[in-house]
Amino acid sequence: MSRSKLSNRAVTFLAAAAVVATTAGVASASTAPASEPGKTVRASAPSGPLTSSLKGWGRMDYPDAGHDIQVTVDAHATFKGVGWAEPDKSWGTFRIYHRMPAAKGEPEKVNWGDFKVDCLTSGGPTATGRIVRTGGNVDGWDDYLKRHVRMGISFYVGEGKGSGPSRMGLSGGTEKGEPLLSKCMAPAADSKVITGGYHLTDKVPAGFSRSS
Repeated sequence: MSRSKLSNRAVTFLAAAAVVATTAGVASASTAPASEPGKTVRASAPSGPLTSSLKGWGRMDYPDAGHDIQVTVDAHATFKGVGWAEPDKSWGTFRIYHRMPAAKGEPEKVNWGDFKVDCLTSGGPTATGRIVRTGGNVDGWDDYLKRHVRMGISFYVGEGKGSGPSRMGLSGGTEKGEPLLSKCMAPAADSKVITGGYHLTDKVPAGFSRSS
């Protein structure tokens, strides 16, 4: 699988797992966040500038056995107020990693890309970013890197009993001649998170802590 499109667009890559380009190593999260499992942190009707963050690591369910797709994310945003859907500023990184098992005498293949976040919306939440670094033992995303292609990821963060499993969705990269994916856009979060998890802190005042 070289350059096709991922998710519901015919697996566009061999790969992906996330971490923002400027940050090495994002804290792994279990299916339950550190304080209260699966809980989204919210403040009650704050006024003024707000911040959101999405952090964690997860392994995505995939129909072909043996494929390993992981997404690591450490994304942040500020908003002018409660009613603002789009962020005033976004930053951070995510990494998409894809390992495909050995087949027909060929060794396993690995492809990954690091993306610099340019939008985090916390209602979904979704994050988009431009690819800034690639790696692995194939050149699946080298062309995307040359063109600084944008990809998007979406999440459903399960909030405890009865909420069902957390989910994620991944866009593919656009090919030459196709329009670039718009900021803040990502496909539906339709694939289960089978290992790991994510923690969303949704529009809280700057300096707000989980213990608040």
